Formats: sequence, C-alpha cells, structure tokens
Amino acid sequence: MSILTVENLSHSFAGRTIFEDVNFRLLKGEHVGLVGANGEGKSTFMNLLTHHLEPEEGKITWSKNVKVGYLDQHTFLQSGMCIRDVLKMAFQDLFEMEQSINDDYMKMEDLSSNEIDDLLEDIGIRQEYLDQHDFYLIDSKIDEVSNALGICDYGLDRDADSLSGGQRSKVLLGKLLLEKPDILLLDEPTNYLDAQHIEWLKTYLKNYENAFILVSHDIPFLNEVINVIYHVQAPYITRYAGNYDEFVRVYEIKKRQLEAAYQRQQAQIEKMEDFIARNKARVATRGMANSRKKQLDKMERIELRKEKPRPEFSFLMGKTPSKWIFETQDLVIGYDHALSKPINIHLEKGKKIAIIGANGLGKSTLIKSLLKEIDCIEGNVSNGDNLQIGYFQQEEKAPSLSCIEDLWNTFPSWSQYEIRSALAKCGLTTDQIESQVYVLSGGEQAKLRLCKLMNTANNVLILDEPTNHLDVDAKEELKKALMEYPGTLLLVCHEPDFYEDFVDEIWNMERYCLHG
Repeated sequence: MSILTVENLSHSFAGRTIFEDVNFRLLKGEHVGLVGANGEGKSTFMNLLTHHLEPEEGKITWSKNVKVGYLDQHTFLQSGMCIRDVLKMAFQDLFEMEQSINDDYMKMEDLSSNEIDDLLEDIGIRQEYLDQHDFYLIDSKIDEVSNALGICDYGLDRDADSLSGGQRSKVLLGKLLLEKPDILLLDEPTNYLDAQHIEWLKTYLKNYENAFILVSHDIPFLNEVINVIYHVQAPYITRYAGNYDEFVRVYEIKKRQLEAAYQRQQAQIEKMEDFIARNKARVATRGMANSRKKQLDKMERIELRKEKPRPEFSFLMGKTPSKWIFETQDLVIGYDHALSKPINIHLEKGKKIAIIGANGLGKSTLIKSLLKEIDCIEGNVSNGDNLQIGYFQQEEKAPSLSCIEDLWNTFPSWSQYEIRSALAKCGLTTDQIESQVYVLSGGEQAKLRLCKLMNTANNVLILDEPTNHLDVDAKEELKKALMEYPGTLLLVCHEPDFYEDFVDEIWNMERYCLHG
C-alpha cells in the first residue's frame, strides 16, 4: 500500500533545475534512505513533501489520515519556553482536548438535563480517547525519551533559548519521537548526537513499525536501519532495494554498463559518420549515405552524467610553534555555572586529539575556553608561543553574500580566477559558487568554511564537528587531509569511523563531568 505518491514532479530554484519529472512512492513499513552528494536536493525534496515548498509541476499525494512528523535541522524553538514545554508540545492535541472537556463541564450549569446527557456522552468519548493515548502518562513518557537521548542532563526546566545547536537538535528529535507520527521524515538526525544516543536512535529506528524517510551521510547508521535507497542526483531520483552497501554495488555495476554502452555507441557513430563523409558526394553511393544519415539523426544518444567535482582538501602549515600548545591549571569551564571538575591537560606540538562525550558536557565550551573566547569559572589557560590557530566552529551564521564575495572578503588580494579555483577545489560547482551563501545546503556551507581555513597558514587546527552535513566524498577527503596535516589538531567529532585511524589520543569529557 502506497502511503505517499509523487508523480511527475519538477522544481527549480534560482534558474537551476533541481528535479525534472520525478516519480517516488513510499510503501507501508518501508525504511527509506535518501542519499546523494551535497547540493543535489535532498532537503529540498523533504521540504516539497512537507509542503514547505510547492512544486512547479507534478503532484504529491499523502494517504488520508496520515500523521507526518518532520525533523528539520533548521527549526527554531519558540522563545520563552523551557525544554519540558517544548517536549509537551508533542501532545498539543491531547491538551487541547482536555481543555475542551473542562470548558464543557463549566457550561453545564446553563444547560437542560437532556443537553447535559448529550454533552456527557460526548465528553465520555473524548475522555476515552485521552485514556487510549496515555494522556495521564505524558510526564513519564517525556522522562523516558529525555533519559534515552540525554536531554534530561540539560535540566528539563532550562530555557530552550539557551541551548547549543546540538542540544536543540536533540530536543527537537525527542519532541518528534514523542509525537509518534505515522511517518517520520528525518533530515540528518545523527548530527550533534554522541555515540551513545546514536546507538539508541539506531535501535529505535530498526524496530520502528511504520515507514520513515531518512537523510543521512552516516553510512554505518544508514546500513543498519534502512531497507530501500532513493539516490538523489539532480534532476532525477532513482530507487534501489536494500541497504547503502547494496546500493553502491548495484550503482557501480549500472554505471560501468552505461559507460560500456556509451563507448560502443560512440564507435558506431564514428563509423557511420565516416561512411557518410566518404560516400555522400558520389552518385552511386549517395542514397546509402543519406540512409545512414537518417539512421544517425534518429539514434537515441546515450549521455554520460558529468561527474561532480570531488573536493580536494589540504591545509597549509604555518611556522613552527613552541613545544606546548595549551596547558591548563585546574581549569573549570562553564558560562554562568560550572560544567566541569578542575581540568589539567597539556597539549603538545604535533599531537592529534579527538574530544568526545555526550552533548552538554562542555566539548565546545572547553574549546572556547582554550581559545580564551569565554572566561573560565576557575583556574587558567596558558598558551604556547607562535600559535597560528585555525578554528572551525560548530555553527556559523551564513552571510547575505555570494560564495565569491564571502571568500573575497577573507582574501581581498586574490583575483576572481583564484577565488573560483579555490572554491571549485573544495567541490563547489559554478552554480553554488555564484549562489548566496544562505541558500546553500549545510554541506555546501561547510565546504566554503573549510576553503577559508585551508587557504590560511595554521599550525593548530581546532575543528568542532566538521563532518556534520558533509557528504561521503567530502568526509573521505577531509580525513585524508587531516591525516597528512603535520600540525596540531583538536577535533570534536561523534563519528569514531572518521577519527580512530589517525588521532594520537582521545579526550573523553565524561572524565571531567561534575556528576561522573
């Protein structure tokens, strides 16, 4: 049974064709992975499915009475609400029903006995609905999901406005799971989640009885939870049965077959063109030449898809720093209150360190304290000499500039050719290079930020969740570049597959946790 049907969908943006005559279906119980390179249109497709965007052509049809839940990484939480209030919004319809029951009880003193009987019967139906949907267990449900995702560690009475990007994503995911929609639409749900909570989400989705569509560049995660792949290669979307590894195997076979067919056809075309050129002028053979020309004109030409530019990352090494990069003495990190026990760490020149731990333990706060961007609660940080630090922040507001203008602001002495070449080397296409930064996908924006970083000489790189939003090719290239980088590296990352091969040490923030 088809829950969702997309027919002949076409859509463009800023003069660029995103989708053309796309057909898609979601069947009951299917666990779909929506995959593709950065900028191919995955998030756009999700926005079309949820009617945040309307297609220029085609039809999107959901089955009747289907409740759709959408996790959008760009959703903002309403100001003035605490975390518990946000999570309770998952049950908004039940709270409204309870209020309607209370309102109806207040009306009864002005009604006749017959009207009261009718109203009580209607109240009974609504009361039964509340009981069936565990209305009186809402607090325990919130506690269960909060514990599973680590949300409770923030304090459920904490102001939602004060949350970091990772914490906000986790709260939105918790709210969505509490809603228990018939269909889940998840856009990069593992971004900002630590390993423990990714594992919990993996188990949840593996056992999820209903259908979901998942956008993710986390391949081990995808392989575990999905059974159908839709490959997004603008302007088309292609269906494959099986997990991600099976998709790659079949895709490579089809690609080689198409390339072989293309080569055969090109050889045939060359042979026919040669025959036509040699025989069109001779009276005796002109008829045969014209016949071949008609065959050639009618031939359906095989076209090979132009390969997207693969990013090439490499980081410029600056001057030699002192032996010690950072040293802390009884450092206590935090903002208005302490997040850690006293921390005593020594970072030596040339070391590559992965900082791991659950959200909310202070990974980003530790980095900002080492950089002296925020004051420490207690203790102090000593910096080495001759430090040239390159810092990739977890979140950065996109400017209202084109990629070219934004990079030119960083490197004003460069020519336009140098600007375009640097952006192309990072895997950005001409369309993306000329687009406004704020309309780019998260992965495309990350490539722009990495472009700035890799073209500035540094002897210390501090990268806070750089793999979030990056596609598979970009992750592989970034990993290679960091392995080859001769300087010092501090890396916050929730993907062990990314960092385990090249880091010298792992700093787990759990050891500094106040409650550890």
